[in-house]
Amino acid sequence: MHITINHTTTEVCSGETLIEVARRIGCNIPSLCYVKGHQHRSSCMVCAVKNRVTGQVIPSCTTVPTEGMQIETESEELNRIRTLSLELLLSDHRADCEAPCTLVCTQGLDIERLLDLYDNGLKEKARRFLAQTFALPATGCTDCKAPCEKACRRGTIDKAVSIRVIIKELAEQPAEAVSPLGEANVHRADKKQYLSRLGRFSSREKQHLRETVNTPSWCLHCACAGQKGCKLREYATGQGIRRSRYEATSLLPVMQRVRINGDLWFEAAKCIRCGLCVYNTRNGFTFKDRGFGMQVVLPEENRQNIPAEIAGLCSTGAIYLTESREK
Repeated sequence: MHITINHTTTEVCSGETLIEVARRIGCNIPSLCYVKGHQHRSSCMVCAVKNRVTGQVIPSCTTVPTEGMQIETESEELNRIRTLSLELLLSDHRADCEAPCTLVCTQGLDIERLLDLYDNGLKEKARRFLAQTFALPATGCTDCKAPCEKACRRGTIDKAVSIRVIIKELAEQPAEAVSPLGEANVHRADKKQYLSRLGRFSSREKQHLRETVNTPSWCLHCACAGQKGCKLREYATGQGIRRSRYEATSLLPVMQRVRINGDLWFEAAKCIRCGLCVYNTRNGFTFKDRGFGMQVVLPEENRQNIPAEIAGLCSTGAIYLTESREK
């Protein structure tokens, strides 16, 4: 069987879907609900393509080619459809990609990462991380007007984290004879990328965070711990989206993390319900309810059935692995 993709005729291999044919010949069609070799269902429509023969816009991840198809993978129409799909998904995705304190730091310091190390008792490692930005014991905080503390989301609940005090403490502690941190451990917030936002905490969320987040620094650690490899953010940035035009519609409580097992975590408010975790675990994740109220949930008795590899299927950071965060 042969089909045409972007005016190039190609042979279809047995069992291939349109997205697989297109990617095999070098057409990079995005998708959030599809991972090659794993069970999936069409849901995100980010992989939309158009069959010029029928005029239909179809999901390429589940559509099986038929003889004579003439597929278009790039056009203004498809770009609008993908952008709309992404914006709708983003409106139902409650997360801050980067912590506000990190975004506003005039020195480019990843403050949330520094506080993560501090809160886990890794003060020497935190000092070495700090030394990658400042020539210790001097820091850039002396004459700074502390935009980080003004932007701190903890301040909307009770009192902002005393970031400058913690930086001063780390800067003044004696350095131990240890090797420096590798550059691979340094992270700078890319302000050109899509930056999702939580919006305001509800009264119930404030109460929950006040009662449950009592780290040594009092930091909420609101940066997304699963941002590495997040396809939702990658594709939004690629489409030129900085903020979703739609207000957040999710009713799920924000920043409520559930430890699945070991270093594997789940945040339901970041889930876009693509179903990859449901279709690819046995006695693991499952759907609850239907329609707009549908959620992906993990019954308590199923947590030990979830392999760490499932984090690699999640396209939004709702399921992620972490080493040092104990939340």
